[in-house]
Amino acid sequence: MRNPHLVEVPVKGMDCAECAHHVQQAIAKLRGVESVEVLLAAEKAVIRLDPAHVDLTAIREAVESAGYTVPDTATPANASMNQFSRQMAILLAVVFAIVLGIVVAGEWLGLFDQLNELIPLPIGIALVIAGGWPVFRNVARATLRRQITSHTLMTLGVIAALIVGEWVAAAIVVIFMRVGDYVERFTAESARRAVKELTALAPQMARVERNGAEVEVPVAEVQPGDVVIVRPGEQIPVDGEVMAGYATIDQAAITGESMPVEVSAGSRVFAATLAKLGSLRVKALRVGADTTFGRVITLVEEAEAHRGEVQRLADRFSAYYLPVVASIAALTFLISRNPLATAAVLVVACSCSFALATPVAMLAAIGASAKRGLLIKGGKYLEALTKADVVLIDKTGTVTLGQPRITDVISLNGLSAPEALRLAATAERYSEHPLAEAVRAFARAQNLTLAEPEHFTALPGMGVQAKIDGTTITVGNRRLIPAAAALPIAEQLEAEGKTLLAVARDGEPIALIAAADTLRPEAPAAIADLRALGIRHIELLTGDNERTAAAIAGELGVQYRAQLLPEDKIAVVKAYQAQGHTVVMVGDGVNDAPALAQADVGIAMGAAGADIAIEAAHIALMRNDWMLVPQVLRIARRTMGVVKLNIGFTAVYNLVGLTLAASGLLPPTLAAAAQSLPDLGILANSARLLRQR
Repeated sequence: MRNPHLVEVPVKGMDCAECAHHVQQAIAKLRGVESVEVLLAAEKAVIRLDPAHVDLTAIREAVESAGYTVPDTATPANASMNQFSRQMAILLAVVFAIVLGIVVAGEWLGLFDQLNELIPLPIGIALVIAGGWPVFRNVARATLRRQITSHTLMTLGVIAALIVGEWVAAAIVVIFMRVGDYVERFTAESARRAVKELTALAPQMARVERNGAEVEVPVAEVQPGDVVIVRPGEQIPVDGEVMAGYATIDQAAITGESMPVEVSAGSRVFAATLAKLGSLRVKALRVGADTTFGRVITLVEEAEAHRGEVQRLADRFSAYYLPVVASIAALTFLISRNPLATAAVLVVACSCSFALATPVAMLAAIGASAKRGLLIKGGKYLEALTKADVVLIDKTGTVTLGQPRITDVISLNGLSAPEALRLAATAERYSEHPLAEAVRAFARAQNLTLAEPEHFTALPGMGVQAKIDGTTITVGNRRLIPAAAALPIAEQLEAEGKTLLAVARDGEPIALIAAADTLRPEAPAAIADLRALGIRHIELLTGDNERTAAAIAGELGVQYRAQLLPEDKIAVVKAYQAQGHTVVMVGDGVNDAPALAQADVGIAMGAAGADIAIEAAHIALMRNDWMLVPQVLRIARRTMGVVKLNIGFTAVYNLVGLTLAASGLLPPTLAAAAQSLPDLGILANSARLLRQR
């Protein structure tokens, strides 16, 4: 395909995975469509297409032919948990009231039989067709596309009831078809609720400096480089750098942590965070969907595309379930010759409940977790976490604070310590490694003036090399400069648990720089928590020297491997996977990106604002808190517990319903009522995930 474009199209009317599958099939058949992913939670289709062959009109027609609509604009929704609980209570009360009315008035008092006798059959048929027309129309469209839906079977049940003259029973079935549609829409909407509440946090307006004046504009009109004014109590609308001002910022929308942070000139700030005290002038660096918050929303919306094996099994089961039910109905008629029992079998079957059992729980967990600063990219990673038995940990910036401080600068070959430090800091000027920042900060504290390196090269896992004043300055570990690392003083510094950097000029060692990092205070407790959760093998992986690694690993009580390059870490992950282990890799997402991507589940620590961390990891923790690691394992296990309960409840419910219907003990009217209830059970069970502590 030439010049493929990626477009997003909103789709309304989808209630379950079966609906999304039908929309996906309809769009995929269009000429010029390379790929399509229909996202139930986000109510949209993400399509890669050739604009020369397919446009929005063709896509709209394909979606409408499948029985759904493409609105001009998506309408965001937001509701509190209290409102959700009230809505669910009202819905339950209405459904049970209708069921009770049918049981008492219809079945026990025999009013349905009286209505059948009083109202002529043609009028009854007309009433049934009028009441069920929207459903019958969609069934006809699906049939023309050779698709079978749950409504197809219920429609056959309605036809069977009409054939034997039971138009009232057919009408009751139609009523519950419509009630069932509402229940499914309510269930799907409730699954989307956490995602939409997250989306509703996005700022809509921004106050921008234009031609010397402050102008309030929609966020979509803000451009990188614009200066944005933020007043007390207002949301920051962009990712940017503070140019002037001072404020305390509530970053809960990004990190899930409501403890405010203080920012001033030079600080980074993020969209959707709240300025509680103080005013700011912020230079916009990223706007709209490119902000950290915008990317979080996108990834959460697209999380359902990464389906776990449980969900794929449920989807496959749904595809075979309806033909099986049709076969059971045929056998029922052949054995009993009872058309009403046959109709009841067709009506009681509820395939949507199987399709909803997994995604409703996954979407609830992923959406609720995102609001707490845990960005989970899909159900497959939650499922993998429940099987995890190996956890690998990066050191610098992950299990340590990542803010090493320089403790010693030892000059060699007669060079002064300040000059050696100046050369090292200049060489490290463009490095992103925490040790490089420590060297630069120490040089600034010594009031040293850094030069501009003529040439800079990063050597992953080893150090950096730069051209300064016509000479080549190399700064790195013992792997890069073994001669300096072999000195007795180097061994002494490493024995103290310090990280050593050697400095060489034109290949000759000129200085040693020692740095010390601090273990995160909550890390030992988090490691103990992981062991309590059943993770038996925890290992520290670091590019640092043997002695420093041993000191940190000793404090954590874990095994370790030292002096590893990034490719060595990947090899460790692969080795465990080859042995059949499910591997979790925890890193800071910068130099650990390849290992995070290779692991079954990669968890990036403190990923707020870090592009590579959010992209490479499967789970991004938006703040640096090690207690979030065992917490996300608990969320995964709880979510999978809810999923299994949903599937088990649905299977038992449908089995009992089919048995009662086939035996003639469940009339079509009550069968229609019964098929509406599994969705509510799934919703009630999954709603527990929205309230996780």
